Amino acid sequence: MSNSKLPDPFLQLGGTRISSKAQWQCRRNEISELIQRYELGTKPPKPSTFSASFSGSTLTINCGESGKSMSFTVSITYPSTGTAPYPAIIGYGGGSIPAPAGVARINFNNDDMGGQSGTRGVGKFFTLYGSGHSAGSLMAWAWGVSRIIDALEVTPDARINPAKVGVTGCSRNGKGALVAGAFDTRIALTIPQESGSGGSACWRLSEYQKAQGQNVQTASHASQEQPWFGAAFNSYTSTANVNRLPHDHHELAALVAPRGLLIIDNTAMEWLGNLASFGCMKVAQSIYQALGVADSMGVSQVSHGDHCGFPASQQPELTAFVGKFLLGQSTNTAISKTDGTFNSNLAQFVDWSVPSLS
Repeated sequence: MSNSKLPDPFLQLGGTRISSKAQWQCRRNEISELIQRYELGTKPPKPSTFSASFSGSTLTINCGESGKSMSFTVSITYPSTGTAPYPAIIGYGGGSIPAPAGVARINFNNDDMGGQSGTRGVGKFFTLYGSGHSAGSLMAWAWGVSRIIDALEVTPDARINPAKVGVTGCSRNGKGALVAGAFDTRIALTIPQESGSGGSACWRLSEYQKAQGQNVQTASHASQEQPWFGAAFNSYTSTANVNRLPHDHHELAALVAPRGLLIIDNTAMEWLGNLASFGCMKVAQSIYQALGVADSMGVSQVSHGDHCGFPASQQPELTAFVGKFLLGQSTNTAISKTDGTFNSNLAQFVDWSVPSLS
């Protein structure tokens, strides 16, 4: 069924709207399944053979499945303040946000896990599961993040608290960070930065923004740029078929709830869908609100010319979210700001009401 509005996140596949927070878990499972089936591909569970070791600053992770095996490593940089076991942020490609005080950094080479050479099925994930696996690179990366957390849980010598782990990345890596946070409930804080189409922007809103004459990446371009998405997504990337998707990215963000989610965006980057990102994430915030965790999701959009740069004006938001979700501090994370002039009336994209969930 074609629907140019953002799908109702509270409407179950059977046609009944949820009325309680307890029902959200069932609805969440439906959304997860839809996004895997139509867009990202399936995320496999922990492999049947798994081990990890730590030496120096290097965590080595060994995985095996159905007679195939592969290993990968991540490096850990420890903070000069704080007490072990430390909270940590897994950074795709190292990440682009400033290193928070008291928090370790884990450098994840996501390209090694799922390649971006333009060819589908390349990387260590596909060494294990085969080049024909349904997952695109975004889901392969998310699977890799989950294995890092598995490794931290069995290597106390690494001096990282696996219950206080965040994930971040910018641009294409920001798309990956959001997917990782959505599909592993152990991640305490997710910080996608300038993630655009395939990240914080809703597909339908990107189409709307392009129709207004703006230079915005839409699903058709994003799906061809790199094999980020599952092969099934190719059937839904035209302007008309985007409206047939049974989900959109306000629901991807909602999969992170009730855990911490800080959206860092850049008003100056029209290509990333500045309006599409802000509108989409404002709708996602309404889902957090219905679940009673409105202050677990923040949106900060500031204009600056350097893609993946980090303006000092966004530091208070980062400090607040890291403080609450990784350091256990009491901070104000009720954040929703943009320096853009976007129409705050989202009724043109939403034809459902936000319920008061009991």
